[in-house]
Amino acid sequence: MAQKKAHEVESWLARPAAEAVIVLLYGPDRGLVSERATAFAAKTGLTLDDPFSVVKIDAADVERDSGRLIDEARTVPMFAPRRLIWVRNAGAQKSLAEDVKALAADPPRDAIILIEAQDLKKGAVLRSVVEGAFSGMALPCYGDEARDIETLIDDELRAAGLTMAIDARNALRRSLGGDRLATRGEVQKLTLYAMGRGEISLDDVKAMTGDVSALSLDDAIDAALAGNIAEFDAAFTKQCQNGSQAAQLLAAATRHLHGLHLMRGELESGGRNAQAIIATARPPVFFARKRAVERALTSWNLAALTRALLRLQSTTLQTRRRAELAVPLARQAMLGIAVEGARLSAGRR
Repeated sequence: MAQKKAHEVESWLARPAAEAVIVLLYGPDRGLVSERATAFAAKTGLTLDDPFSVVKIDAADVERDSGRLIDEARTVPMFAPRRLIWVRNAGAQKSLAEDVKALAADPPRDAIILIEAQDLKKGAVLRSVVEGAFSGMALPCYGDEARDIETLIDDELRAAGLTMAIDARNALRRSLGGDRLATRGEVQKLTLYAMGRGEISLDDVKAMTGDVSALSLDDAIDAALAGNIAEFDAAFTKQCQNGSQAAQLLAAATRHLHGLHLMRGELESGGRNAQAIIATARPPVFFARKRAVERALTSWNLAALTRALLRLQSTTLQTRRRAELAVPLARQAMLGIAVEGARLSAGRR
């Protein structure tokens, strides 16, 4: 199978296999997907701002123009030994999956196909095609764990020639996570602010860092499950303003509720408590979310989680049929979950 586990992705990207000409990066952290896609693109040795060598296409355009990806991949390069065809915002597009399947069966000689996708569940057509192709490589991208954030901070400090006080690092770490590009941007902003001082202080952190995790889709989902309607609405609105698509929120919420459903089943079996179940969850629960996940796990029973999942599945189908109503449909579905969350939370008290 042409795929890597989440912890193997960075090492593979450092030395990509030459036979991998169809590379799929997918996951809920769109910033991490984008950052890793850029890293892979740089490894091709092509000039990324050269439109003759690097062709960037939105997946929606491939869906509207069936066969376009194949045509681009078969085009003979004029000014470089090969071309990079970079597809963004991929998901469940049927035409895209069909084009990739055709290219997997007869890999292009003069092109590399790079695809950035949303979180794709096991069995999704696009993911299955790439995983099953000798010329393909599927790379999952999940949210930063504590050690990943520490590494990112260290990398940026080293690049800026700075150190950081322990209390400042602890304060910074608590405010980071959720989206890789937002996290890196926040650390870079801090290092620029402190440039020339030698060491970053706690006051510097307080002055310059916001709550990057507030940009995460997770905050909207956690607020809804906790029944915090106002917090959900604020987080949802911020996500829309930051360019997130309703489909991303629905996919992330569905994935999270599926995980909660599995963990709740284990909790109701009586084998272990909530903390023990969360500690061994796979994929791991991001450390900053553990308290929110524990609250949801103890509040939401299996019947309620099933109702919420059915609501999300129905809404996802509606948004595909009526794309122009995707945002209000997603908001309405998540508000319904927030109302249920408020009722369940009240029942615990």
